[in-house]
Amino acid sequence: MFLHTLTKSDSQFSTVDCQYQRPTLLVILGPTGVGKTSVSLQLAECLDCPIVSADSRQFYRELKIGTAAPTEKQLERVKHYFIGSHSIFDEYNAGQYEQEAIQLLDELFDKHKVVMLVGGSMMYIDAVCNGMDEIPTVDTQTRAFWQKQFADFGLEFIQNELKRLDPTHFEEVDLQNPKRIIHALEICSMTRKPYSDLRTGQRKLRNFNILKIGLNRPRPELYDRINQRVDEMMAEGLLEEAARFYEYRHLNTLNTVGYKELYEFMDGSWTLDFAVNMIKQDSRRYAKRQMTWFNRDKEIMWFQPEELESELELITQTLR
Repeated sequence: MFLHTLTKSDSQFSTVDCQYQRPTLLVILGPTGVGKTSVSLQLAECLDCPIVSADSRQFYRELKIGTAAPTEKQLERVKHYFIGSHSIFDEYNAGQYEQEAIQLLDELFDKHKVVMLVGGSMMYIDAVCNGMDEIPTVDTQTRAFWQKQFADFGLEFIQNELKRLDPTHFEEVDLQNPKRIIHALEICSMTRKPYSDLRTGQRKLRNFNILKIGLNRPRPELYDRINQRVDEMMAEGLLEEAARFYEYRHLNTLNTVGYKELYEFMDGSWTLDFAVNMIKQDSRRYAKRQMTWFNRDKEIMWFQPEELESELELITQTLR
């Protein structure tokens, strides 16, 4: 099996013979805006391997600008999976993703000794690497009930309900994310047990090796990149993209950074400048939450995005 590496002298590709044992899943992760797309494309070309996306927002084919989905030109460079694979009208979660991604990996490892998993969606990366607990599927009636509770009484009400029904999960969950709170309440209602009781945290065995590479930057630099990217998205037509789906703004898939803030503007609650500033602020907060989550994982090897040669050196050493 051959892979390509970058030479230090001229950054051109050279070829090295590597003997693989078990297939390897190479995970490229990091906070939003750090530069995962650029690095993953270069590494995938060096390794001659496909990319499986673990960015839960890029699954949706209707949302391209606000999710910073790879461009058509980038998709032509490397074969991607789970980019534009679903619709905003689909009900989709990390448990379903685990099943579909593992099935896909089984197929890809028949042809490739290395497959790359790229993204920043923490639960979706964990679903592939560690597995999800067996959580029951929520029925339509229960989902409609808690959605109505949230619509009628607001975020603080469902926060208090979660605190009453599952104080353990209340201390762990992102309390500003109604989707996560509602999901826990749905499971509490259906099982009559605290959601936290069903989360065993037991790691599932995988039939492939896993190498995790984390990308990060100094916080001021990362935040500047996030702010600049939001400005670029607005210039590319994010407002128009959000407006196309205004009537569907109640969907969970649209209750996400970059869209929910613009719907506040369209509803007349905020000015456009304020909404854009809130997109930047919420994106920075999300990046901070991502790093808090990732920093708990001691298996991650951290690099600056520009340290491509060091990243490749680690990869080749691991694969030999």
